[in-house]
Amino acid sequence: MSQFDDEIRLTPVGPGAYEGLVDPAWNIGANPNGGYLLCLALSALRQAAPEHPDPVSVTVHYLRPGLAGRPCRIDSQVLRTGRTLSTVRATLLQDGVARLEVLAALGDLVAGTEPTITLGPPEIPPPDQCVQRSGDEQGVDLSILDRLDIRLHPDEAKAGAAGRAQVTGWIRLRDGRPPDTLASVLFADTFPPAVFGLLGVVGWVPTVELTVHVRRRPAPGWLLGQFRTQDLNDGRLIEDGALWDSTGNLVVQSRQLALVRLGERKN
Repeated sequence: MSQFDDEIRLTPVGPGAYEGLVDPAWNIGANPNGGYLLCLALSALRQAAPEHPDPVSVTVHYLRPGLAGRPCRIDSQVLRTGRTLSTVRATLLQDGVARLEVLAALGDLVAGTEPTITLGPPEIPPPDQCVQRSGDEQGVDLSILDRLDIRLHPDEAKAGAAGRAQVTGWIRLRDGRPPDTLASVLFADTFPPAVFGLLGVVGWVPTVELTVHVRRRPAPGWLLGQFRTQDLNDGRLIEDGALWDSTGNLVVQSRQLALVRLGERKN
């Protein structure tokens, strides 16, 4: 059992209801990472619809920050189960207050034919020639780096160095657990925000809404991610991302709406 699996483990406590703990090891600053909270909810949904183990399409709305080190409850509902997909819903609560709402389609992403149209990976040096992600560069404490090994493109590793709102790098679980579709969803929300490359030290950039489409099960090894922001207005941004596995196959495409608290940036 890996640290990730252990720290999203839930106990059934009633029909469609599960309880667990929000582990502080996944914090960004004082707040649990949104991708980790989402995986807690997806852990419940996979138990509720066990015939379809893979998240295929996931949309989450973050209502308020999670509480690190505190118990959580996930209330789940199976809206429909078909031959290829289950449509499911979950609410993660702490102290009786909803923290996030999830609507997802779960399926079984068995190996299929080669894609007809697909997005290829960007050029990047191998992981051992890339730079470890740093909390100092982002201006926020990153406890999550005890769980994740993130290596950034050398041209994009320093705050503001890229000169554009883009971040590219490699990612894996630090304890060596191979990636799967659940970890792929986690990885879609654990890179530095793309505006880090343009604005410099931005601190915590909270997600309002995140949608992740998982295209296939990843091969073992590092995943390569690239995330870009092409619109930032009035403190709100849209970030598009993609992840490729060690064979170069596209695994994830994502889009999120997030907040940039420019007035609160540390310098």
